[in-house]
Amino acid sequence: MAPASKADKKASLDVASWMFNVTTSVGIIIVNKALMATYGFSFATTLTGLHFTTTTLMTLVLRWLGYIQASHLPLPELLKFVIFANFSIVGMNVSLMWNSVGFYQIAKLSMIPVSCFLEVVFDKVRYSRDTKLSIAVVLLGVAVCTVTDVSVNTKGFVAAFIAVWSTSLQQYYVHFLQRKYSLGSFNLLGHTAPAQAASLLIFGPILDYWLTTKRVDTYNYSLASVFLIVLSCTIAIGTNLSQFICIGRFTAVSFQVLGHMKTILVLILGFFFFGKEGLNLQVVLGMVLAVVGMIWYGNASSKPGGKERRSYSMPSDKSQKHGVLSESENDEKV
Repeated sequence: MAPASKADKKASLDVASWMFNVTTSVGIIIVNKALMATYGFSFATTLTGLHFTTTTLMTLVLRWLGYIQASHLPLPELLKFVIFANFSIVGMNVSLMWNSVGFYQIAKLSMIPVSCFLEVVFDKVRYSRDTKLSIAVVLLGVAVCTVTDVSVNTKGFVAAFIAVWSTSLQQYYVHFLQRKYSLGSFNLLGHTAPAQAASLLIFGPILDYWLTTKRVDTYNYSLASVFLIVLSCTIAIGTNLSQFICIGRFTAVSFQVLGHMKTILVLILGFFFFGKEGLNLQVVLGMVLAVVGMIWYGNASSKPGGKERRSYSMPSDKSQKHGVLSESENDEKV
């Protein structure tokens, strides 16, 4: 295959992967908002456990159909991933409850520099000046859009700190495990989803009761709320899979930077569907800055020296490669 054709194919797959993630992520936000705000289903951690249960069922069906081949992930690696991922889920839920919306958004923005720090320390990644400046523009734009009142207390700061670091570690670990063990997205989900589903379904109802003083088993289920729960779980299959695909292709930092496009899109859809009360010059300016920063980041990081590893050791055992969707074909440029 000609180099140009290979590059075009990779670019097309990158765009398709990213659009898949944006579509499913925005869709699940809208469905969950309706479920929680309209029908009072406030059991976020338990709902996430149900998301991973349906994702597990999907991987089992695909394994039975032969689309997922046998692969190996050491138990210590799996346990570390599940710990990071579950602390991320719990931390984000608790941080949202204990902090103001403004500080919660600042905490989410801080995931980008934390992810950069992890790549610099563990992967020896070097960023060009333009790449750093483009990230700063994205952060500034999203901050102008979303950060309003900012108040913080000790327990809220601790929850946000745990949420930021655990989320960053979990996303870094997705990319790390895929590269180290040559695992495709389906394979990695097949290993991690059952463990996350089991742990969240056991501890989720307890945590939700602690946060809301309500029990999930006493919730007044209606036909509409059950439909939204099923729809949320169905969309979550795509959300979980697309996250693994995107991080495998783009790395955690790029996933975080481009991820703020979803924030902008949710704001725009919110103004479109729910009125323009919050739409003002400040928000529009923030959106423009964020989009400019994202475009700049894409150009800067793709240039030679924009973002690259100084040294990285790939697995020497080619027999470790498994799975139908393998992102390990990416080159050393990140």
